[in-house]
Amino acid sequence: MIKKLDILVLKAFIGPFIATFFLTLFVLILQFFWLWIDDFVGKGIDGMTIVRLIIYLSATLVPLALPLAVLLSSIMTFGNLGETFELVAIKSAGIGLLRFMRSLLVTTLLLAVLAFYFNNNVIPVANLKMKTLQYDLVNQKPAFDLKEGTFYNMIPGYSIKVAKKVNDSVLNDIIIFETSPNVQDNMISARRGVMRMSDDKRYLEFTLQDGWRYEEEGERTGVNSRFYRLGFKEYKKVLDLSALMRNFTSDSVYKDRAEMLTILQLNRSIDSVQKMLNQFHERHKAEMKAYLPFMQYMDSGWAKVRVPALKKDTPFIKTLPDSARVSVIDQSISFTSSLKSTLDGAATDYENRRKELRIHLMTWHEKFTMSIAVLVLFLIGAPLGSIVRKGGIGTPVVFAVIFFVVFFLLNNFGKKFVKEDVLQPIAGMWLATIVLLPIGFFLIYKALHDSQLFNKEFYYRFFRKLRKKKAAAKEPDELPTELEAEISGEDLTIKKDQPAEG
Repeated sequence: MIKKLDILVLKAFIGPFIATFFLTLFVLILQFFWLWIDDFVGKGIDGMTIVRLIIYLSATLVPLALPLAVLLSSIMTFGNLGETFELVAIKSAGIGLLRFMRSLLVTTLLLAVLAFYFNNNVIPVANLKMKTLQYDLVNQKPAFDLKEGTFYNMIPGYSIKVAKKVNDSVLNDIIIFETSPNVQDNMISARRGVMRMSDDKRYLEFTLQDGWRYEEEGERTGVNSRFYRLGFKEYKKVLDLSALMRNFTSDSVYKDRAEMLTILQLNRSIDSVQKMLNQFHERHKAEMKAYLPFMQYMDSGWAKVRVPALKKDTPFIKTLPDSARVSVIDQSISFTSSLKSTLDGAATDYENRRKELRIHLMTWHEKFTMSIAVLVLFLIGAPLGSIVRKGGIGTPVVFAVIFFVVFFLLNNFGKKFVKEDVLQPIAGMWLATIVLLPIGFFLIYKALHDSQLFNKEFYYRFFRKLRKKKAAAKEPDELPTELEAEISGEDLTIKKDQPAEG
């Protein structure tokens, strides 16, 4: 019976989990293209490149989609079992909620381990490929798209205008300006022409008919400048389109960034940055000795030497001769400016190294927190579904979105606080886990005691009793009315001659 129970729960969980995982992944991919669509449209990106982009993007979004899928599917699973009274039947058989959750808890632990392996080994490679491909596509120039009556200036050195396009290849009234800095206002005009793209898409060939070519030679304002006008019946002009082709960036450009590294690589990088920070003070102290020569006497008895005191309110500079005063002031200003520049550069270098260290530590902790998030959100979703007892995609989706938004905001706030040096990396990156884990334990406690936490009838009865108590407290102590006396069966008639009791 126990094995059948585990199989029952797993079957109820696997279907919603797979569906919600791919649905969440699809929504996140759409969100990415919604943000970057303006940088991709009009650049002639082929279908295979789009497929590669989606594959790399899907891999980078798995750490975010997996916790949401576990949360939503666990709420749906236990909500469906509660709505069909299967959960009640299981509890009546003496099987507790924790035993009932055991199979899914083991499954979630395996998913968390798999998520950590994925975050540590697959995500760095996917981030590297995704970053280089995205950079190439964003910086790729738009594809060749010649429109009527508009100058096309995307080909370096040329500006092309066509009055009318008979079709994609036959053109009328063509003007080609050569805008290279080595020539002056060279232009070709033709009444008709045929445009053809080479097979490798690298060259654009114009076969022009019935036109003129205009050239200038020499300085425009010089006496030796010349102007040529050449008429032609047919003329071929070949334009190089290599500038419009996508340049492939090497993966080595981004390979040292924190998000491209595994745990072992991050450990080595963090150790290196920490050593540099530890040596920073000694290195810059040695550099400062050139500007502050008295520092070499700091460890000697120099600091104990008595200096004759000047009169009160007497500036030291006034003790110098007039002939040396200006020179001393100028040298002091120059010396101080050099010292300030050195200190500013050292401070900037130090802050950059500290920021680099924070980003590496943040990435290191994130590989663990995004894996633990799978387990934390399951501990929220499973008891929440057993309390709500609603299946389908209505109520479970509402609760899942609420808790996931809380997790997402806390996670992003933690990252921002770490980057701005408000929180330490361990505190900022574990902020969401620290907040949500007690909520999960609280919901498990409520589910174990059959809590009415999300039962609207419970709150309706509670507030109705509360209103009755408030109404009773406001009413004065009076004798019951005749109607209440009739209901209670009491005789409240007080005869005139009958003495009152008490």
